[in-house]
Amino acid sequence: MTATGKQQQNRLSAVFVRSVTKAGRHLDGNGLYLNVSSTGAKRWFLRVVVEGRRRDFGLGGLSVVSLAEAREEATKLRKIVQRNGDPLAERAKEKRIVLTFEEAAREVHKEQSATWRNDKHKQQWINTLSDYAFPIFGNLRVDNIGTPEVLRVLNPIWLTKPETARRLRQRIHKVFQWAKAKGLRSGDNPVDGVVEVLPKQPANDKHHPSLPYKDVPKFIKNLRSDYKKTNRVTLLAFEFLILTATRTKDTRYAKWDEISWKDKTWSVPDSRHKSGKVFRLPLASRQIEILKEAQKLSEGSPYVFINPDTRKPYSENAFIDQVKSMEKRNLLDIHISPHGFRSSCRTWAEERTNFPFAVKEKFLSHVETNKVVAAYKQTDHLEKRRELMDLWTRFATEEHGEVITIHANKN
Repeated sequence: MTATGKQQQNRLSAVFVRSVTKAGRHLDGNGLYLNVSSTGAKRWFLRVVVEGRRRDFGLGGLSVVSLAEAREEATKLRKIVQRNGDPLAERAKEKRIVLTFEEAAREVHKEQSATWRNDKHKQQWINTLSDYAFPIFGNLRVDNIGTPEVLRVLNPIWLTKPETARRLRQRIHKVFQWAKAKGLRSGDNPVDGVVEVLPKQPANDKHHPSLPYKDVPKFIKNLRSDYKKTNRVTLLAFEFLILTATRTKDTRYAKWDEISWKDKTWSVPDSRHKSGKVFRLPLASRQIEILKEAQKLSEGSPYVFINPDTRKPYSENAFIDQVKSMEKRNLLDIHISPHGFRSSCRTWAEERTNFPFAVKEKFLSHVETNKVVAAYKQTDHLEKRRELMDLWTRFATEEHGEVITIHANKN
Protein backbone atom coordinates (compact mmCIF):
# COMPACT_ATOMS: atom_id res chain seq x y z
CA MET A 1 0.00 0.00 0.00
CA THR A 2 1.29 3.46 -0.94
CA ALA A 3 1.77 6.26 1.54
CA THR A 4 -0.99 8.17 -0.25
CA GLY A 5 -3.39 5.20 0.02
CA LYS A 6 -2.58 4.77 3.68
CA GLN A 7 -3.25 8.49 4.30
CA GLN A 8 -6.63 8.19 2.55
CA GLN A 9 -7.57 5.33 4.86
CA ASN A 10 -6.49 6.95 8.13
CA ARG A 11 -8.11 10.33 7.71
CA LEU A 12 -8.76 11.01 11.36
CA SER A 13 -6.15 11.97 13.92
CA ALA A 14 -6.21 11.33 17.66
CA VAL A 15 -6.34 15.10 18.30
CA PHE A 16 -9.31 15.55 15.96
CA VAL A 17 -11.16 12.62 17.50
CA ARG A 18 -10.80 14.08 20.98
CA SER A 19 -11.71 17.63 20.03
CA VAL A 20 -14.42 17.29 17.39
CA THR A 21 -17.87 18.48 18.48
CA LYS A 22 -19.68 18.72 15.15
CA ALA A 23 -22.56 16.24 15.09
CA GLY A 24 -22.53 13.69 12.28
CA ARG A 25 -20.44 10.87 10.84
CA HIS A 26 -16.71 11.39 10.36
CA LEU A 27 -15.02 8.90 8.00
CA ASP A 28 -11.64 7.48 8.91
CA GLY A 29 -11.48 5.18 5.87
CA ASN A 30 -12.60 1.78 4.59
CA GLY A 31 -15.99 2.06 6.24
CA LEU A 32 -14.79 3.10 9.71
CA TYR A 33 -16.70 6.10 11.10
CA LEU A 34 -16.75 8.14 14.24
CA ASN A 35 -20.33 9.19 14.92
CA VAL A 36 -20.87 12.29 17.03
CA SER A 37 -24.42 12.70 18.34
CA SER A 38 -26.23 15.94 19.01
CA THR A 39 -25.47 15.47 22.71
CA GLY A 40 -21.74 15.19 22.03
CA ALA A 41 -21.49 11.42 22.57
CA LYS A 42 -18.91 9.78 20.29
CA ARG A 43 -19.16 6.19 19.08
CA TRP A 44 -17.35 4.09 16.44
CA PHE A 45 -19.06 1.98 13.83
CA LEU A 46 -17.97 0.02 10.76
CA ARG A 47 -20.03 -0.05 7.55
CA VAL A 48 -19.46 -3.10 5.33
CA VAL A 49 -21.37 -5.06 2.69
CA VAL A 50 -22.26 -8.64 3.75
CA GLU A 51 -23.88 -10.87 1.13
CA GLY A 52 -24.93 -7.85 -0.91
CA ARG A 53 -26.45 -5.98 2.04
CA ARG A 54 -25.01 -2.93 3.78
CA ARG A 55 -24.57 -3.52 7.49
CA ASP A 56 -23.28 -1.37 10.32
CA PHE A 57 -21.40 -2.84 13.30
CA GLY A 58 -20.95 -0.80 16.46
CA LEU A 59 -17.41 -0.90 17.87
CA GLY A 60 -17.99 0.97 21.12
CA GLY A 61 -17.75 4.48 22.48
CA LEU A 62 -14.66 6.66 22.32
CA SER A 63 -14.41 6.62 26.12
CA VAL A 64 -13.49 2.92 26.02
CA VAL A 65 -12.27 2.35 22.45
CA SER A 66 -9.42 4.50 21.17
CA LEU A 67 -8.78 5.39 17.51
CA ALA A 68 -6.07 2.73 17.24
CA GLU A 69 -8.29 0.07 18.81
CA ALA A 70 -11.19 0.99 16.53
CA ARG A 71 -8.95 0.60 13.46
CA GLU A 72 -7.68 -2.77 14.72
CA GLU A 73 -11.19 -4.11 15.32
CA ALA A 74 -12.38 -2.77 11.95
CA THR A 75 -9.53 -4.56 10.17
CA LYS A 76 -10.44 -7.84 11.92
CA LEU A 77 -14.10 -7.57 10.92
CA ARG A 78 -13.28 -6.67 7.32
CA LYS A 79 -11.12 -9.82 7.07
CA ILE A 80 -14.08 -11.91 8.26
CA VAL A 81 -16.22 -10.38 5.51
CA GLN A 82 -13.53 -11.12 2.91
CA ARG A 83 -13.70 -14.79 3.96
CA ASN A 84 -17.48 -14.69 3.39
CA GLY A 85 -18.03 -14.91 7.12
CA ASP A 86 -20.55 -13.20 9.35
CA PRO A 87 -18.89 -10.65 11.66
CA LEU A 88 -21.89 -10.58 14.00
CA ALA A 89 -21.82 -14.34 14.51
CA GLU A 90 -18.05 -14.34 15.03
CA ARG A 91 -18.24 -11.59 17.61
CA ALA A 92 -21.05 -13.37 19.47
CA LYS A 93 -18.97 -16.52 19.54
CA GLU A 94 -15.98 -14.67 20.99
CA LYS A 95 -18.11 -13.04 23.68
CA ARG A 96 -19.79 -16.28 24.69
CA ILE A 97 -18.72 -17.44 28.14
CA VAL A 98 -17.40 -21.00 27.94
CA LEU A 99 -16.87 -22.81 31.22
CA THR A 100 -14.00 -25.06 32.09
CA PHE A 101 -14.84 -28.73 32.58
CA GLU A 102 -14.58 -28.37 36.37
CA GLU A 103 -16.90 -25.34 36.35
CA ALA A 104 -19.39 -27.20 34.17
CA ALA A 105 -19.19 -30.33 36.35
CA ARG A 106 -19.87 -28.35 39.51
CA GLU A 107 -22.87 -26.71 37.84
CA VAL A 108 -24.24 -30.13 36.85
CA HIS A 109 -23.66 -31.42 40.39
CA LYS A 110 -25.43 -28.41 41.84
CA GLU A 111 -28.46 -28.83 39.57
CA GLN A 112 -28.73 -32.61 39.81
CA SER A 113 -28.01 -33.11 43.51
CA ALA A 114 -31.22 -31.31 44.44
CA THR A 115 -33.10 -34.41 43.24
CA TRP A 116 -30.80 -36.99 44.88
CA ARG A 117 -31.91 -38.41 48.24
CA ASN A 118 -28.65 -40.11 49.13
CA ASP A 119 -26.13 -37.69 50.65
CA LYS A 120 -23.33 -40.18 50.18
CA HIS A 121 -24.07 -40.42 46.46
CA LYS A 122 -24.08 -36.62 46.17
CA GLN A 123 -20.58 -36.46 47.59
CA GLN A 124 -19.25 -39.45 45.65
CA TRP A 125 -20.53 -38.00 42.36
CA ILE A 126 -18.32 -34.92 42.55
CA ASN A 127 -15.47 -36.67 44.41
CA THR A 128 -14.79 -39.14 41.58
CA LEU A 129 -14.52 -36.27 39.12
CA SER A 130 -12.28 -34.32 41.54
CA ASP A 131 -9.99 -37.32 42.03
CA TYR A 132 -9.63 -38.47 38.42
CA ALA A 133 -10.98 -36.02 35.82
CA PHE A 134 -10.17 -32.56 37.18
CA PRO A 135 -6.39 -33.17 37.40
CA ILE A 136 -6.31 -34.13 33.68
CA PHE A 137 -8.67 -31.63 32.03
CA GLY A 138 -10.53 -29.80 34.78
CA ASN A 139 -9.03 -26.44 33.77
CA LEU A 140 -9.65 -26.92 30.02
CA ARG A 141 -12.63 -25.30 28.30
CA VAL A 142 -15.46 -27.78 28.08
CA ASP A 143 -15.61 -27.27 24.29
CA ASN A 144 -11.90 -28.04 23.82
CA ILE A 145 -11.88 -31.56 25.29
CA GLY A 146 -11.89 -34.62 23.06
CA THR A 147 -11.79 -38.39 23.31
CA PRO A 148 -7.97 -38.55 23.85
CA GLU A 149 -8.30 -36.56 27.08
CA VAL A 150 -11.15 -38.79 28.28
CA LEU A 151 -9.04 -41.88 27.59
CA ARG A 152 -6.20 -40.41 29.65
CA VAL A 153 -8.57 -40.30 32.61
CA LEU A 154 -10.16 -43.73 32.21
CA ASN A 155 -7.22 -45.85 31.06
CA PRO A 156 -5.30 -46.02 34.38
CA ILE A 157 -8.30 -47.30 36.38
CA TRP A 158 -10.34 -49.13 33.75
CA LEU A 159 -9.11 -52.58 34.85
CA THR A 160 -7.88 -51.89 38.38
CA LYS A 161 -11.03 -50.07 39.54
CA PRO A 162 -13.69 -51.16 37.04
CA GLU A 163 -16.76 -50.05 39.00
CA THR A 164 -15.27 -46.63 39.74
CA ALA A 165 -14.22 -46.27 36.11
CA ARG A 166 -17.70 -47.08 34.83
CA ARG A 167 -19.32 -44.56 37.14
CA LEU A 168 -16.70 -41.97 36.24
CA ARG A 169 -17.39 -42.51 32.52
CA GLN A 170 -21.12 -41.97 33.10
CA ARG A 171 -20.52 -38.78 35.05
CA ILE A 172 -18.13 -37.30 32.48
CA HIS A 173 -20.66 -38.15 29.77
CA LYS A 174 -23.36 -36.34 31.75
CA VAL A 175 -21.27 -33.17 32.00
CA PHE A 176 -20.65 -33.05 28.23
CA GLN A 177 -24.33 -33.68 27.48
CA TRP A 178 -25.24 -30.80 29.81
CA ALA A 179 -22.67 -28.53 28.15
CA LYS A 180 -24.06 -29.35 24.70
CA ALA A 181 -27.62 -28.64 25.85
CA LYS A 182 -26.46 -25.28 27.23
CA GLY A 183 -24.80 -24.36 23.93
CA LEU A 184 -21.29 -24.53 25.41
CA ARG A 185 -20.07 -27.14 22.93
CA SER A 186 -21.21 -28.87 19.77
CA GLY A 187 -20.61 -32.14 17.99
CA ASP A 188 -20.41 -35.65 19.39
CA ASN A 189 -19.92 -36.42 23.06
CA PRO A 190 -16.21 -37.34 23.43
CA VAL A 191 -17.15 -40.15 25.84
CA ASP A 192 -19.13 -41.99 23.14
CA GLY A 193 -17.14 -44.87 21.77
CA VAL A 194 -14.32 -44.90 24.36
CA VAL A 195 -15.35 -48.38 25.53
CA GLU A 196 -14.58 -49.68 22.03
CA VAL A 197 -10.90 -48.81 22.41
CA LEU A 198 -10.58 -49.70 26.11
CA PRO A 199 -9.80 -53.31 27.13
CA LYS A 200 -12.70 -55.53 28.16
CA GLN A 201 -13.35 -55.41 31.86
CA PRO A 202 -13.64 -58.68 33.82
CA ALA A 203 -17.12 -59.82 34.80
CA ASN A 204 -18.33 -58.18 37.98
CA ASP A 205 -18.86 -60.97 40.49
CA LYS A 206 -17.90 -59.02 43.59
CA HIS A 207 -20.17 -59.42 46.59
CA HIS A 208 -20.07 -58.06 50.11
CA PRO A 209 -17.96 -60.59 52.08
CA SER A 210 -20.20 -62.24 54.66
CA LEU A 211 -19.87 -64.33 57.79
CA PRO A 212 -21.14 -67.93 57.63
CA TYR A 213 -24.50 -67.87 59.34
CA LYS A 214 -23.37 -70.48 61.89
CA ASP A 215 -20.82 -67.96 63.21
CA VAL A 216 -23.31 -65.10 63.65
CA PRO A 217 -24.24 -66.01 67.28
CA LYS A 218 -20.56 -65.98 68.26
CA PHE A 219 -20.06 -62.61 66.53
CA ILE A 220 -22.96 -61.04 68.42
CA LYS A 221 -21.69 -62.50 71.69
CA ASN A 222 -18.26 -60.91 71.06
CA LEU A 223 -19.97 -57.70 70.02
CA ARG A 224 -21.82 -57.50 73.31
CA SER A 225 -18.67 -58.23 75.31
CA ASP A 226 -17.13 -55.07 73.81
CA TYR A 227 -19.68 -52.68 75.28
CA LYS A 228 -17.38 -51.60 78.11
CA LYS A 229 -14.51 -50.84 75.72
CA THR A 230 -16.37 -49.19 72.84
CA ASN A 231 -19.20 -46.73 72.40
CA ARG A 232 -22.35 -48.58 73.51
CA VAL A 233 -24.58 -46.96 70.91
CA THR A 234 -22.38 -48.22 68.08
CA LEU A 235 -22.73 -51.78 69.34
CA LEU A 236 -26.45 -51.46 69.86
CA ALA A 237 -26.81 -50.16 66.30
CA PHE A 238 -24.63 -52.95 64.93
CA GLU A 239 -26.63 -55.69 66.69
CA PHE A 240 -29.86 -54.05 65.53
CA LEU A 241 -28.48 -54.02 61.98
CA ILE A 242 -27.70 -57.73 62.11
CA LEU A 243 -30.96 -58.80 63.72
CA THR A 244 -33.16 -56.77 61.36
CA ALA A 245 -31.04 -57.77 58.33
CA THR A 246 -31.37 -54.22 57.03
CA ARG A 247 -29.08 -52.08 54.93
CA THR A 248 -26.64 -49.93 56.89
CA LYS A 249 -28.20 -46.66 55.73
CA ASP A 250 -31.63 -47.72 56.96
CA THR A 251 -30.32 -48.47 60.44
CA ARG A 252 -28.00 -45.47 60.72
CA TYR A 253 -30.76 -43.00 59.91
CA ALA A 254 -33.57 -44.74 61.83
CA LYS A 255 -35.82 -42.24 63.64
CA TRP A 256 -38.08 -42.62 66.66
CA ASP A 257 -41.18 -41.54 64.76
CA GLU A 258 -40.67 -44.57 62.50
CA ILE A 259 -41.06 -46.97 65.44
CA SER A 260 -44.50 -48.23 66.46
CA TRP A 261 -44.22 -49.62 69.99
CA LYS A 262 -47.81 -50.80 69.87
CA ASP A 263 -47.52 -52.75 66.60
CA LYS A 264 -43.86 -53.65 67.18
CA THR A 265 -42.92 -52.47 63.71
CA TRP A 266 -40.37 -50.15 62.15
CA SER A 267 -41.42 -48.30 58.99
CA VAL A 268 -38.47 -47.24 56.86
CA PRO A 269 -39.68 -44.24 54.80
CA ASP A 270 -39.70 -44.19 51.00
CA SER A 271 -37.15 -41.36 50.98
CA ARG A 272 -34.53 -43.65 52.51
CA HIS A 273 -35.45 -47.15 51.41
CA LYS A 274 -33.87 -48.59 48.29
CA SER A 275 -37.24 -49.65 46.87
CA GLY A 276 -38.50 -46.07 46.96
CA LYS A 277 -41.50 -47.21 49.03
CA VAL A 278 -42.27 -47.35 52.74
CA PHE A 279 -41.09 -50.70 54.12
CA ARG A 280 -42.47 -52.13 57.37
CA LEU A 281 -40.29 -54.44 59.44
CA PRO A 282 -41.62 -56.55 62.29
CA LEU A 283 -39.59 -56.30 65.49
CA ALA A 284 -38.83 -59.23 67.79
CA SER A 285 -38.34 -58.91 71.54
CA ARG A 286 -34.58 -58.38 71.33
CA GLN A 287 -34.93 -55.54 68.85
CA ILE A 288 -37.41 -53.88 71.22
CA GLU A 289 -34.88 -54.27 74.06
CA ILE A 290 -32.19 -52.63 71.93
CA LEU A 291 -34.49 -49.73 71.10
CA LYS A 292 -35.29 -49.16 74.77
CA GLU A 293 -31.57 -49.16 75.59
CA ALA A 294 -30.90 -46.71 72.75
CA GLN A 295 -33.73 -44.47 73.88
CA LYS A 296 -31.98 -43.92 77.21
CA LEU A 297 -28.88 -42.76 75.33
CA SER A 298 -30.45 -40.69 72.57
CA GLU A 299 -30.97 -37.62 74.80
CA GLY A 300 -34.01 -36.38 72.93
CA SER A 301 -32.52 -36.78 69.45
CA PRO A 302 -34.96 -37.66 66.64
CA TYR A 303 -32.50 -40.38 65.57
CA VAL A 304 -32.45 -43.78 67.29
CA PHE A 305 -28.69 -44.30 67.17
CA ILE A 306 -26.91 -41.02 67.76
CA ASN A 307 -23.16 -40.41 67.76
CA PRO A 308 -22.54 -38.72 71.14
CA ASP A 309 -19.56 -36.79 69.77
CA THR A 310 -21.26 -35.22 66.74
CA ARG A 311 -24.92 -35.50 67.77
CA LYS A 312 -25.53 -36.83 64.28
CA PRO A 313 -26.22 -40.32 62.89
CA TYR A 314 -23.23 -42.62 62.59
CA SER A 315 -21.29 -43.02 59.38
CA GLU A 316 -20.87 -46.49 57.93
CA ASN A 317 -17.26 -46.39 59.12
CA ALA A 318 -18.47 -46.97 62.69
CA PHE A 319 -19.49 -50.53 61.76
CA ILE A 320 -16.44 -51.06 59.56
CA ASP A 321 -14.09 -49.92 62.34
CA GLN A 322 -15.73 -52.32 64.77
CA VAL A 323 -15.17 -55.21 62.35
CA LYS A 324 -11.52 -54.21 61.89
CA SER A 325 -11.07 -54.04 65.66
CA MET A 326 -12.42 -57.56 66.07
CA GLU A 327 -10.19 -58.79 63.24
CA LYS A 328 -7.10 -57.35 64.93
CA ARG A 329 -7.98 -59.09 68.19
CA ASN A 330 -8.45 -62.41 66.36
CA LEU A 331 -12.16 -62.45 67.12
CA LEU A 332 -12.67 -62.83 63.38
CA ASP A 333 -10.58 -65.08 61.16
CA ILE A 334 -12.07 -63.85 57.86
CA HIS A 335 -12.67 -60.41 56.41
CA ILE A 336 -16.35 -59.45 56.36
CA SER A 337 -18.53 -56.48 55.49
CA PRO A 338 -21.30 -55.13 57.75
CA HIS A 339 -23.62 -55.30 54.75
CA GLY A 340 -22.72 -58.99 54.39
CA PHE A 341 -24.88 -59.97 57.37
CA ARG A 342 -27.87 -59.68 55.05
CA SER A 343 -26.37 -62.51 53.04
CA SER A 344 -25.73 -64.50 56.23
CA CYS A 345 -29.39 -64.13 57.16
CA ARG A 346 -30.62 -65.05 53.69
CA THR A 347 -28.48 -68.21 53.62
CA TRP A 348 -29.74 -69.19 57.08
CA ALA A 349 -33.35 -68.71 55.97
CA GLU A 350 -32.74 -70.86 52.90
CA GLU A 351 -31.03 -73.70 54.71
CA ARG A 352 -32.78 -73.70 58.09
CA THR A 353 -36.40 -72.68 57.38
CA ASN A 354 -39.26 -73.74 55.13
CA PHE A 355 -40.74 -70.30 54.54
CA PRO A 356 -41.87 -69.54 50.97
CA PHE A 357 -39.38 -67.86 48.67
CA ALA A 358 -41.51 -64.70 48.47
CA VAL A 359 -41.48 -64.31 52.27
CA LYS A 360 -37.71 -64.74 52.47
CA GLU A 361 -37.17 -62.22 49.69
CA LYS A 362 -39.53 -59.73 51.30
CA PHE A 363 -37.80 -60.27 54.62
CA LEU A 364 -34.66 -58.73 53.13
CA SER A 365 -36.76 -56.13 51.28
CA HIS A 366 -35.53 -57.30 47.90
CA VAL A 367 -37.33 -55.52 45.07
CA GLU A 368 -39.35 -57.66 42.66
CA THR A 369 -37.91 -56.83 39.23
CA ASN A 370 -40.69 -58.61 37.31
CA LYS A 371 -43.42 -55.96 37.02
CA VAL A 372 -46.11 -58.51 36.20
CA VAL A 373 -45.33 -60.60 39.28
CA ALA A 374 -45.06 -57.46 41.43
CA ALA A 375 -48.52 -56.32 40.30
CA TYR A 376 -50.09 -59.46 41.78
CA LYS A 377 -48.26 -59.21 45.10
CA GLN A 378 -50.68 -57.16 47.17
CA THR A 379 -49.38 -58.32 50.58
CA ASP A 380 -46.17 -57.56 52.40
CA HIS A 381 -46.30 -60.89 54.33
CA LEU A 382 -45.88 -58.97 57.57
CA GLU A 383 -47.07 -61.69 59.96
CA LYS A 384 -45.10 -64.42 58.23
CA ARG A 385 -42.06 -62.17 58.30
CA ARG A 386 -42.67 -61.62 62.00
CA GLU A 387 -42.38 -65.37 62.56
CA LEU A 388 -39.21 -65.44 60.47
CA MET A 389 -37.79 -62.43 62.33
CA ASP A 390 -38.41 -64.13 65.67
CA LEU A 391 -36.66 -67.31 64.52
CA TRP A 392 -33.66 -65.41 63.12
CA THR A 393 -33.33 -63.33 66.29
CA ARG A 394 -33.49 -66.40 68.53
CA PHE A 395 -30.90 -68.16 66.41
CA ALA A 396 -28.52 -65.18 66.16
CA THR A 397 -28.68 -64.36 69.87
CA GLU A 398 -28.74 -67.95 71.11
CA GLU A 399 -31.80 -67.26 73.22
CA HIS A 400 -31.84 -70.84 74.38
CA GLY A 401 -28.92 -69.74 76.54
CA GLU A 402 -28.18 -66.62 78.58
CA VAL A 403 -29.22 -63.31 77.09
CA ILE A 404 -26.73 -60.49 77.66
CA THR A 405 -28.23 -57.01 77.83
CA ILE A 406 -26.18 -53.88 77.25
CA HIS A 407 -26.98 -51.44 80.06
CA ALA A 408 -26.56 -47.69 80.01
CA ASN A 409 -23.55 -46.31 81.81
CA LYS A 410 -24.73 -44.60 85.00
CA ASN A 411 -21.75 -42.24 85.04
